[in-house]
Amino acid sequence: MAEDTVFWVERDSGLAKEVVNADLDELLGRDDGWLWLDVAEPTEQTATTLTTSFGFHPRAVQSAMERAHVPRMHGYPDHFMLILHRPLRGEGGHVHYLELDLFVGPNYLVSVHGPRNPVVPISAMLTETAEVAKRLSAGRFKATSPVVLMGWIIATLTAAEETSVNELAEEVGGLEKRVMAHMDDNNPQSFLDELFMVRHVLITVRTMASQSSEILTRCTRVLKHLPEADLEIIEDLRDRYRRLDRIATSQLDFLTGVSDFYRGRTDTRMTIAAERLAVIAAVTLPITAISSVLGMNVIVNDHSDPILLTILLVIMGTISIWLLRWAKRQGWW
Repeated sequence: MAEDTVFWVERDSGLAKEVVNADLDELLGRDDGWLWLDVAEPTEQTATTLTTSFGFHPRAVQSAMERAHVPRMHGYPDHFMLILHRPLRGEGGHVHYLELDLFVGPNYLVSVHGPRNPVVPISAMLTETAEVAKRLSAGRFKATSPVVLMGWIIATLTAAEETSVNELAEEVGGLEKRVMAHMDDNNPQSFLDELFMVRHVLITVRTMASQSSEILTRCTRVLKHLPEADLEIIEDLRDRYRRLDRIATSQLDFLTGVSDFYRGRTDTRMTIAAERLAVIAAVTLPITAISSVLGMNVIVNDHSDPILLTILLVIMGTISIWLLRWAKRQGWW
């Protein structure tokens, strides 16, 4: 299990350094900066720390310990909590929801990853915060407040989702080329399975973006007491999710068009085949009837009547030709 990480950020300079074996209570009592606690995976000790050291509401702590299936927001007088997700493609078309819980206060930011599915590596859960921590430690950007740092983390998360949509767009382009080249006409079931797996991931990304946008809209209404600069960060994050929602929706519309075209062409082929089978049945039906009724009287075990047999064959052939010409005039084949 990965260890939790603590960073101390100087309030004036915005520079940060990692603190080993940190005393959270001592750091929270200082006024020359603020801390960032990154919890790799929640445990019972995490729940105790969040309750005793930070004084979070039991409902918020419970939300961090349990898996949330939709984004959520808890607002309190001195802090607020956000629950967001990022998609991760798994085996068999399954999409994992990687959960990130953020507690934001005046002198702290607590990020809690998970709970997670055991098949998901913990490194995948820590991708965004690990990248931000690396930049923060190197001084590549300065976190002047916990909300600023929260903004960097969520921006990194949305950037990863945009990358995911870009990869899906490349897959959709490949599917569209295969449809136009008739490459999968003889194996429609396998192709449709592949197409709908891509569609499922796109729908998941769009759902996450849409729901996260709504949660951040709620933040702008509830957290009006925050400084104007912090509200602008939240508004920018909402705009990021809105843009991601629109991009995923447009890509999903394109994929739906490819799917409808392929299915329409396949359905047309099946309809034409059914019409031709109906023509064959119509042509052979009278012949079958004649041969069934008269065959036993014309062809017998002892001998056959060649004259009558010839007349019957001519009649059946004439009927078949007439039916074929009639079906042709009807435009059935």
